[in-house]
Amino acid sequence: MGASLTPLSRRTLLTTAALGWIGWLGAQRSALAELTLRPSKGKDDGRILVVLFLRGGLDGLNAVVPYAEDDYHRLRPTLGLKAPNDKTSSSIDRTLDLDGFFGLNPALAPLLPLFREGRLSVVHAVGSNDLTRSHFEAMSAMERGVATAKASASSGWLARYLNATAAEPLSPLRAVALSSTMPDSLRGATHAIQLESLDDFRLSSGDRKWVESFQKGLGELYEGGSDAVREAGRQTLEVLDSLSKIDLDSYPSERGVAYPDSELGRGLRQVAVMIKTGLGLEVACLDRGGWDTHFGQGRSEGLLTGLLDDLARSLAAFAADIRAFRERVTVVVQTEFGRRAYENVTLGTDHGRGSVMMLLGPTVAGGKVAGEWPGMRKDQLEEPGDLRVTTDYRQILSEALAWHSGSDSSLEVFPSFSARPSASFVL
Repeated sequence: MGASLTPLSRRTLLTTAALGWIGWLGAQRSALAELTLRPSKGKDDGRILVVLFLRGGLDGLNAVVPYAEDDYHRLRPTLGLKAPNDKTSSSIDRTLDLDGFFGLNPALAPLLPLFREGRLSVVHAVGSNDLTRSHFEAMSAMERGVATAKASASSGWLARYLNATAAEPLSPLRAVALSSTMPDSLRGATHAIQLESLDDFRLSSGDRKWVESFQKGLGELYEGGSDAVREAGRQTLEVLDSLSKIDLDSYPSERGVAYPDSELGRGLRQVAVMIKTGLGLEVACLDRGGWDTHFGQGRSEGLLTGLLDDLARSLAAFAADIRAFRERVTVVVQTEFGRRAYENVTLGTDHGRGSVMMLLGPTVAGGKVAGEWPGMRKDQLEEPGDLRVTTDYRQILSEALAWHSGSDSSLEVFPSFSARPSASFVL
């Protein structure tokens, strides 16, 4: 290429290797190609699915509170939040009414306008069939899209979906996990990449002229020809060129939008950048850990309040930032399991079963708390004292994928599971 080579940074080496790797993958054909539901749309008009996994077990009972349930208050005398009209308590301890039975934790207040607009829906008493109450096993089951961790599926549910719906040309940023590790939901996907930041997907070196020369050489290498390798190479270089022109630190959000300075806030902001700059994104995965609130959970203060505040402000900022694109974007928020119905002696909650999932998007059945409520009387709880699961998490994910694919066809993504046509969490 005629360039005087300078020592490469680790990031440059990884990114350069990725160029060849992505190009090679472009030549492959999935065994699931026959399940393709639709051709990929152009990078500026396709639907985008954002999946946020809250790791550690979100306490759904204190996030979306069944304040009209007498047994809730009996089981949580210290941690339980109060009814919206409870004049005996401080306003910060009162829920924000949703439907006369459920109330939103005050820390989630930034999401209330989205709920009232019908763009946000909550599904309560949702979970998997895994009874171990083990973080590792419950997350493994959900990310592989199976009933329990013992199921034999080795690939992730998103990987199976992406492989089944792949159609050329594919962007190298078709599926992105903004995480320190590749989530199991994307394991086995032939077009997925894990990044801690979009800065990782750049040609980097201390010598700008060398980078320009190197990129020019790569362009000459991949120019001409219509084979899959050259097409994938050109697509990758196009994305690299687009990213090189973006200063992530100063990229403007919509007027008045301020993301929290947190890992989740920064991650969602980068997803918004990918959406607004038309980089061919179809699926984005993010994580937020810390939800294992065995002690110090708090009612209106404490660990859970801080986590919910970050979640709400991050999601609300993201929704406002992508306002011009929001008809194309659906967000699914999930967790591996909920917490025990009763509080423990360390003012926290232990591992449980049923929790909540949240859906944010243009066609969700918004403005309501969906799902079958199982009740919290002793005879209604699951031993040793957990909210029963009445909605299988795969029902919600299968509807989200049907929306993303634009097809009502049955997806062979979730082994041994048949979605209920009448559920309609995502229209």
